[in-house]
Amino acid sequence: MAFCWLLKAGLSPLLRGCAPCTREVLLSHTRGKKRWLRPYLLYLAHKSKLEVPPPPTPRSAKPNFDYHAEIIAFGHRLHETFSPDLLKRAFVNSCYIKQEETRRRSLGVDKEVVALNIRDNQELSEQGLSFTHSYLKVSFEEAYPKMPPAGIRAILDFLTGEHVCHVAFNLGLEDLTLSSEFPVPPNVLQQTFFAVVGALLQSSGAEKTEIFIRDFLITQLIGKDLFDLWTVSNPMGLLVEELAKCNVSAPEPRLTRQSAASTVLPVFFVGLYCDKKIIAEGPGETLFAAEEEAARVALRKIYGYTSNRRPWDYSKLSQEQTSVKAISNS
Repeated sequence: MAFCWLLKAGLSPLLRGCAPCTREVLLSHTRGKKRWLRPYLLYLAHKSKLEVPPPPTPRSAKPNFDYHAEIIAFGHRLHETFSPDLLKRAFVNSCYIKQEETRRRSLGVDKEVVALNIRDNQELSEQGLSFTHSYLKVSFEEAYPKMPPAGIRAILDFLTGEHVCHVAFNLGLEDLTLSSEFPVPPNVLQQTFFAVVGALLQSSGAEKTEIFIRDFLITQLIGKDLFDLWTVSNPMGLLVEELAKCNVSAPEPRLTRQSAASTVLPVFFVGLYCDKKIIAEGPGETLFAAEEEAARVALRKIYGYTSNRRPWDYSKLSQEQTSVKAISNS
């Protein structure tokens, strides 16, 4: 410690006669961190636990926000042509109108001025949802003709359900939606998305709207398994029904291979045979689970919804026929 004090005092020439090894030992005992650092970090961690983060605020509450410019920029960002009045109406929800009227009453505004002369997006949302559902139904029926109506309905429910909120949030609809709550509730965001689809339908026509739905909704099926969207309680029974339609005998399950059968993590592979030919094979932790997975693999092959299927060829879908069917069903 005395040598360290001499170093700090600038008396390093006194150490010239010391051995090199002594000098290295003295320099190796210097502290790398200050004594005040650890208590300060503990204080900051304790302070962050006590402080409550500020509530989220909408983009319109921040400075330099021009709502009309944001509406125009929204259409250009999506490379779509919207009518500004229709697009503004698509973002107005009924809960926002009620909140504004209540706020005006609390401020003592005259009854004649309390009512807002704006329309909500209820009509546009219903029109957009009906057109989206019709177009998707016709498209999937043409793309997967062997799939039963229950499977088509499951895919439609996934694409038009709460998963729409994921698409709407990434398109920036939350910043423009006029709602009584923020963050915008999922049901309000879902209604706003279909209102935007309805506004595009009235502004640019059915063909542009179909391309919009195809680009932003149908692409959500990438990487999704059919039976993650469609819950089938008895896949083997459904497979027997599908094979009976093709005049094929019922499948015969056989154990093809297994691994670690006597351990806690066994793996069994069951193959399904029809007329002494294997049609599918699936793994599972038990024989029953492997048999059900093999049935699902066979159903994917029958419906044409396998993971290695060819990309969807949109040129086979007649745009004019699809538009006519979608409009007639809406």
